[in-house]
Amino acid sequence: MSSSLLKVGTLYRQKMAGSVKDGVSQKSSAYVVSYRGISSAKMNILRKDLKRKKAEVLVSKSSVARKALQEANYEALASQIEGQMALILSDTDASEVTKVLVKFAKDYEGFTVRGGVLDGNLLSADQIKAISELPPREVLLAKLLGTLTAPMSQLVGVLSATPRNLLSVLKQKSEKGG
Repeated sequence: MSSSLLKVGTLYRQKMAGSVKDGVSQKSSAYVVSYRGISSAKMNILRKDLKRKKAEVLVSKSSVARKALQEANYEALASQIEGQMALILSDTDASEVTKVLVKFAKDYEGFTVRGGVLDGNLLSADQIKAISELPPREVLLAKLLGTLTAPMSQLVGVLSATPRNLLSVLKQKSEKGG
């Protein structure tokens, strides 16, 4: 009987390790957070906020997550795992997800953003905080588009000004009777 319990535990750990590895390798961003002393009700608030941003919370045993991250070649991220921890996985705008995490860390003592991965690049807690201060992706794209179209608009203005000025000179000349 104890061997079947051991097998269930082993299967659970293998499934959890697979979820961690798949999440980190298949999602565009993953963040390691620790939540020592945070109640399950508060964690549910975080889950709901992150779900609105299309991110998921994956809670795992530290030893299982650490080993899975090492196997996925994220040793530096694995070293950030300590105590009660969770992985936040997302394919959406990183600034939106990090805003939720940084705000939650400010609001609740005991919740800490420890590190992460964005498009395969390791992030420190300070880099994650910096990303959270960026405007959303759509705003950045709109600013880029505005920057790209401004010179074209100015060129059109300059090109249309020359014929307009010529017509103005001709009209004044005709009114003078010349």
